[in-house]
Amino acid sequence: MRKYHWSVCVASRSCHCLELSVPTASANLLSSLHLLKAFFMLGLRRLVICPGSRSGPLAVAAGILERKCNLQLFTCIDERSAAFFALGAARASGTAVAIVTTSGTAVANLLPALVEADKSGIPLLILTADRPSSLKNCGSNQTVAQERFLTSACRWLGNGSLQGLSTMSYCAINLLAERAWVEAHGIPSGPVHLNLPLDEPLHITAEDLQKLLDTYRFDCPTKPKKLDSVNIDYLGCEQFGEIPCFTSDQPGVIVVGPWRGSNLQYPAFIKSIVCFQRHTNWPIFADPLSGLRGCSELKSITTYDLFLDKIPADIGIRQILRLGPMPASRQLQQWIKKTGGSQILITEGDTRPQDFLHLAQQWSGGFSAWCNCLPEQFWNMTSNSTSLDINSWLQCIEVKTQNLLSQNLSLVGAIREPSLARILENLIPTDWPIMLASSSPVRDWENFTQNITPHTVEGFRGSSGIDGTLSLAMGLTSIYGRLVLISGDLALLHDSNGWLWQQQISQLKGQLIVLVIDNGGGGIFEQLKIRPKSEGLRYKSVMDFEKLFTMPQSADHRILAAAHNISSYVITSAENIKSALERAYSQSVTLLYVGTNRFYDAHLRQEIRSKVVPIMKQHLP
Repeated sequence: MRKYHWSVCVASRSCHCLELSVPTASANLLSSLHLLKAFFMLGLRRLVICPGSRSGPLAVAAGILERKCNLQLFTCIDERSAAFFALGAARASGTAVAIVTTSGTAVANLLPALVEADKSGIPLLILTADRPSSLKNCGSNQTVAQERFLTSACRWLGNGSLQGLSTMSYCAINLLAERAWVEAHGIPSGPVHLNLPLDEPLHITAEDLQKLLDTYRFDCPTKPKKLDSVNIDYLGCEQFGEIPCFTSDQPGVIVVGPWRGSNLQYPAFIKSIVCFQRHTNWPIFADPLSGLRGCSELKSITTYDLFLDKIPADIGIRQILRLGPMPASRQLQQWIKKTGGSQILITEGDTRPQDFLHLAQQWSGGFSAWCNCLPEQFWNMTSNSTSLDINSWLQCIEVKTQNLLSQNLSLVGAIREPSLARILENLIPTDWPIMLASSSPVRDWENFTQNITPHTVEGFRGSSGIDGTLSLAMGLTSIYGRLVLISGDLALLHDSNGWLWQQQISQLKGQLIVLVIDNGGGGIFEQLKIRPKSEGLRYKSVMDFEKLFTMPQSADHRILAAAHNISSYVITSAENIKSALERAYSQSVTLLYVGTNRFYDAHLRQEIRSKVVPIMKQHLP
C-alpha cells in the first residue's frame, strides 16, 4: 500500500482556492461538500454515515447531496455493521460505496470489513474525520493515530491537510478524490482510506447553511466522469509477462474458485470457459461461489469434495488449470497437491500471489485475455481421447453420487442440515439471489445440492469468518432488491446489530429472508477432528468441547428479531419449508427459524461420505 500526503493549498488556472475570510464552519462544509461532489462526479452513488460530531461537516454535505443530486444515503450507529453493509452493496453494484465516520475508535471498528474487502477485491471509500495536527500528540480527547489503523487492508492512504480540510484548495480536493477513486477501482479493487482533519468550529448555523444552499452550484451529472487511469479492461498479453500455456492434446482438469473479477468482465469469462471446455473436454470442479454451478452450457462436477480423497493420484490427469482463488474444499486442495503435473493459475488482474500450494505458474491478466493470447497451435490441436474418457468417468461418478444423495437425504420429516441445502436449492426461485454464511451453510451447499438451477450465490470467504453476516446480507439486498440469507445461529448472533438495517431496507421496498439454522452453537466444529474420542472416559473429562469450541448461546433469535419489528416463523419439518418461504416472499425482512441437531447431522455427513466409497471402487478406471 502506498501512502500519499496532501497538505497545502494548490492553485492553478482551472482550480478555485477558498478565501481565508470564509467562516471556518462554512469552509468546513464547503470543503466537505466539494469532496463528496467530486466523488459523485466520478461515480459515487451510495454513502453510509455513522454518527459523530467531528464528521459533522461531511454528514451535512452528504445530506445536501442526497436532496440535490439523489445520492443514496444510509445511516448506521455501528461502524462495524456500516462497513459490512457497504461491503455487501459494493459487491453487488461493482462500484465503491463510501463510509463516513468520526474520529477515535470508530475508525478501528471498520477493520474487519476492510480485511474482507482487501482479500475479495471489493472497492470501498473510507472517509474518517480527524483532529487537526494542533491536537495530535498532546492528550486531546478522542485523538488517536487513526491514520495507521487500516493501512494493512487498504490499497492507499490519503491524508487531507493536517491543518484541516478547509485549508485545501478545490484543486487539491479534486486530485485527492480522483486518486482515491482510481486506487479503489484499480486492479485489484479494494478499500481506500482518506483521513480528513477538520478544525473547529464544525457546525454551521441555519442562516449560513441557507445562504450556502442559495448560492452553491449543484451540477449533478447523470453519467460519471471518465478517468483515463480507471481502466476496467485488462491490459495486453505482454503486460503480465510471458503467457503460460498447456497442450490441448493432453488430459487436464479445470478448477474454478470464487469470482474475483469485475461484474463487467464476468460475461466474457463465462463465454471463454464454455469455449475452452468444449475444445479440451476437461472436467470442471466449480466452487459454489464461482457462479458456474447450474450453468447449462458447462459440464461441472459438483460433488468432488465427497470423493476426491478416494481417487488415486495417477488417473491420467497431467495438467490443472486453476481460475481464481483456491476453493475452500480441503479434499480438493489435497488432491491437487498429490496430482501434481503442470499447473497454471490465472487471476483477474490481481498480481498478489494466490498459490499457497506453491505448485502453479501464476498469470494475472484474466482468463478471457489468456484464451485470446493462446497460440493458434493450441486451438488447432484436437483433444486427447483420454480427456474425454476421464470427463465421462467423473460425470458418471457425479450422477451416481447425486443419486446416492437423493436416496439418503430425506425431503420430509425432521430437518437435517445436508437435506436442507438440497431442499432450499429447489424451492428458492432463481430470481432470488442467495447468500451463504461461512462455516456449515456454504459447505453443505457445496457438497449436497444438485446444482441444476442457476442461482446467483454470494458468500464472503476472503477471510473465511462469520463476521458481519447479517449486515453483508442487508447491503446485498439494498442493490439486488431481494435476497435469501442462509446462516448458522452463531453467525447471525455475532452480527445482531445488522437487524438495525431493517427500516431502511423496508423503505427501499427490499426483501430479505433470513433463514437461521440453530444447531445449538458452532456446528462446524463437529465436522472437524477436535472432539476427543476415548473409550471408557467421557470426553468432558479430557476437554470441555462445548465450552471451548461450540459455545452454545441462550439467546432467542425470534425475540431478538421481534425487538426490531421483524416477523418470524418456526419451521418444524421439511414439509413446512415451502409454505414458510411463500409467506416470506410477500414481506420485507423476515426471519425463518430452523432447529437442528449438530451431532446427528455431523454423523449423517460422515455416513454419506462412507457410502461414496463403494461407488468409487466400482467405477475406478
